[in-house]
Amino acid sequence: MRIFIALDIDDSIRERIRRFMEGVCGFAPDARWVRPEGLHVTLKFIGEKSPEAVETIKQALSTIQAKAFQVTFRAYGFFPTAKSARVFWVGIESEASLAKLAASIDEATAALGIPREEHSFNPHLTLARGSGGRSGAPGWRKGDAPNRSFHILQEKLAGLPTPEFGSMAAREFFLYESQLMRGGSRYSKMASFPLV
Repeated sequence: MRIFIALDIDDSIRERIRRFMEGVCGFAPDARWVRPEGLHVTLKFIGEKSPEAVETIKQALSTIQAKAFQVTFRAYGFFPTAKSARVFWVGIESEASLAKLAASIDEATAALGIPREEHSFNPHLTLARGSGGRSGAPGWRKGDAPNRSFHILQEKLAGLPTPEFGSMAAREFFLYESQLMRGGSRYSKMASFPLV
């Protein structure tokens, strides 16, 4: 099973982002746009694990104690830079609780032999990836160079006000399974863990 840990987002926020995507996707027709129903805030990507390992991971995640917190979705950007854009994303603002939760998850899974994150936590919602099937990771990758994947989109967005998609209370996080399908990945929740 291919698994990851993430926050889900409220339907009202998802709908605002869906409408925004519908309005701008024509300006980057070669990009691979995500399906709005699949939007989530990734806390840790784990990868392929056996069913037995997944059960152990669930047990480790159930020991995490964290408080609920507010998350705001606004603005946008490009990874690694606007000029060499591979990824178009929506920004996430939150108190330190979000980064602390990601760190707690990283620590709990590291105790099971899962490699720790190499880079600092950088919360975002990926809306589109540039053509060419390159990585969606935020940092620089070998082969990154100036490209025009999102050039027209960037020009159009420059003339618009900063988008605001709303705020929500994060009250739980989830273990997801990712299934690679024709037309993109499908995500299903395997377990939920409360934030109190």
